Parts: sequence; structure tokens; C-alpha cells
Amino acid sequence: MIQNNTIKITLFYLVSIGFILLNAWFVVKKDMMIANLLPVLLGVVLLVIFSFDKLIWFAVFFAPLSVELSRIMPGFSFDMFLPTEPILVGIMVLFFLKIIHERTFDRKILLHPISLAIYLNLFWILITSLTSSMPMVSFKFLLARIWFLVAFFFLTAKIFSDGKTMEQYIWLYLAGFLVVIFYAISRHWGYGLLNKQAAHYVVVPFYNDHTSYGAALAMYLPFTVFFALSRQYSQKIKTVAWIVSGILFIAFVLSYSRAAWLSMMVALVVWTIIKLKIRFQPIFITAVIVLALIFSFQAQIVMFLERNSDESSSNLTEHFSSMTNISTDASNLERLNRWSCALRMFEERPVFGYGPGTYMFQYAKYQLKKDRTIISTNAGDGGNAHSEYLGPLSESGVLGLVTFLILMITVLYTGIHTWTRLKDSRLKGIVLAAIIGLVTYYIHGFLNNFLDTDKLSVPFWGYTAMIVAIDLYSKRNLPANDAIPID
Repeated sequence: MIQNNTIKITLFYLVSIGFILLNAWFVVKKDMMIANLLPVLLGVVLLVIFSFDKLIWFAVFFAPLSVELSRIMPGFSFDMFLPTEPILVGIMVLFFLKIIHERTFDRKILLHPISLAIYLNLFWILITSLTSSMPMVSFKFLLARIWFLVAFFFLTAKIFSDGKTMEQYIWLYLAGFLVVIFYAISRHWGYGLLNKQAAHYVVVPFYNDHTSYGAALAMYLPFTVFFALSRQYSQKIKTVAWIVSGILFIAFVLSYSRAAWLSMMVALVVWTIIKLKIRFQPIFITAVIVLALIFSFQAQIVMFLERNSDESSSNLTEHFSSMTNISTDASNLERLNRWSCALRMFEERPVFGYGPGTYMFQYAKYQLKKDRTIISTNAGDGGNAHSEYLGPLSESGVLGLVTFLILMITVLYTGIHTWTRLKDSRLKGIVLAAIIGLVTYYIHGFLNNFLDTDKLSVPFWGYTAMIVAIDLYSKRNLPANDAIPID
């Protein structure tokens, strides 16, 4: 025992002296501070080797704080979020090596209906990557989706399989997110909190704009409110949760994200439906009737919307009502322009689309002069389709949209049935919060798309993993000998 301790102490001093000498050499000879990153790199390597879950916690915490490579070192032909995406790539590689070596993973997770829906969507992304107009772009998109899924769905579902640590996942993201919130509000304060335009850039460089920031706030509010109201947590945790809920709500309002506000309103309706246990049949019939009425009176509806002249402003009421202004509001008109381009792209290639991730490179030629706005660019380099549904439709054809909708429906069906079956009030609350959080994104997805970022992939796939893990846990179908070790 004494000999082992001596060896450990000796190795500690040798590594420390080696680091000091190497760092001194870089500073003196090369005038570089790069060696200061070596302890971080060493720490990450050790986490990868000894503990997958700790590395995932690391990625979750830094997701809201991550910054795009292009902001730090412009000029590269590729981009990624630092420090999260390199870590996620490492997790993905080691995960598949571990699977190949040990030939085992939790079968219940792998064969869960939600997992099968994910495979179906991934399979079609793969097929349309092979037929893509820009294969390199599409395969990068596919790889990014896989490393988000490996870390934040499959491994996270395994970590959650004992019914614990789900709160830790939420609080870790919130810890990093609060840093961003205070940073954004302090900058916003300098411009004036009623300055709507400032909301667009005060979250930079952590979030690209206020819309993704608002979407993340909407996804986490259901959890902080649940923590604050639940009897399952101590008074200390509930007090902290109330404070954090207040901070998130203030930030939510100051985000001036109309899509986020709308998504929260719809989510509250869904929460009411679930709590009242209203059956699916009357909801479905009502939805069909509403859609039929909209289709029948679409001309009158468009004429009514065109009469709305409310512009985006610091007045919260006017700002929200401007969401339906399709005559003068530049943001709304540009969104319609992007959607029109997506539909024209779909008409051109209805089966395979242009390839995953290619919309932003291909939509320029589909812009019509009458649809362009002051925001539009001739090069069509303004970003994505602003829709989690029309984007896949234009990039992967009709099955790109259908497979994504199948995934959504499977998640909601599983989540609601799990919530109905559960007796444990803590797990019941977590499932409901996860459902409501996901619904906010499903609604937000009509107006924007952010699943190619770590900011929204952490809650989106993490909440989905919670539903899978709790569903399996509640059925007591997770044999201990059926799982791979995570630690």
C-alpha cells in the first residue's frame, strides 16, 4: 500500500514538473500560452477513460457557454461549438469502440419505440446524404446528429435508467445558462431593457440570436416551476427553484422572442389537456375541424392578416400581435420567403430533397423578387429554412418530414402514457415537465430550427431520454446484467 502511494506521488511530481518545463518552453521560445490548455486536455482524456457520465455532465454544463469556432478563429472551412462538440465527437468514437469491444448495450433502450423512430429518421438522413447535392455537407450534418444522439439520448438514457440524476442534468445546464442570462441582461441594461433591437445581439457570442435563447428559456421554465412547486424536494431546493424561475421568466420576457412566447402559450394548453385527462378522440376531431375551416377560409384569413400593421416593437402587446403581420413586418415576410423557397425546393426534389444541411447553400435561386425583403440577400446566405418541418421537407423530401413527425408523435404518445401510468409523484412531475418542455420546442419548430446546435440538442434529446428511461423504469424491465458500465 505504501509502495503504491509512493508511486502515485512520484508520478504526480514528475507530471507536474514536466508540465511546468513544457509550459516555460512554449512561453519563452514560442511566445505561446497554448500549453495552459494541457491540464484541461488531460482532464478530458481521464474523464473519457474512466467516466462517460462525468464527461456528459461537462458537455451539458458548457453547452449554453459554448462558442462557435468561427468567432474565435475565422477562416476555417468548417465550424463547430467549442468546447462541447470536440468532446461529443470523442464520446461518439469511444462509445462505438466500446460497443464493438463489449458487444453489449442496454437492449431495452436500443429497442424502445422512440429509439426505433430515431433509427428510421437517421436511416432516411443517411439515404438522402448519399443522394445529396452536397454530400460533404450532408454527411457532416448526419455525423453531428449522431454525436448529439449518442451523448444526449443513448448514454443519457442509460444514466437515467435507475430513475435518478435527472435533476442533475437540468441543474447543470441551468448553472451555465444563468451565466449567459446575467451576461445578456447586464448588456441589455446598458442599451435599455425596453430596447427590443438590443435583444437580438446581447446574447452573442453564446447564442446566435434571441430566438434560440428564447427557445431554451421556454424549455427550462417547466422544470424550474416543477422543482419550485413539488413536495418531493427540500425547502432549500424549492426556494432556489423559485428564484431561478423568476430569473428565467424575466429573461424570457426580455428575449422579445415571439415564437418562444407563442410556444409557451400552446404548451400551457397542452398541460391543461393532459392534467384534465381529455381523451385523444375529441382533440383529434377538433383539430381536423379547425384545419378544415382554415383551409376553407384561407383567402379571408390572409386578407385579415394583411390588415394587421403592428410592427415589432418594445411594447409587448404590439410586439406579440405583430406575429401575424404579413404585410409590413420584415421578420415575418423574410420567414415567409424562406418557407416559400423550401416548398419550391421540395417541388423540385420531392423524394430525396437537396440533402441534409444544404438548404442554406441552395435556397438563393428559389427566391422570387416579389418575396424578397430588406433582410434578403442575393447570395441567399442568410441561414436556414426557419422551420424544423419545412427544412427536412426541402432537404430530405417527404420522408424527411414524415420520419421526424413519427418521432415526435412517438415521444408524445410514450410520454403521456407513461405519465398516466406512473404512481411516483417525482417521476410523474419530471415526465410532465419533459413533455411540456418538448412541446414548446415542437411549436417553436414551426418558426425556427436549432437542432443542429448543442444549445437546444441538450434539452431536446435529454428530455426525450428522460421519457424513455422513466418509461422503462416504471415497467421494471431493466435487468442489471443487460447494461454496459458507464463508470
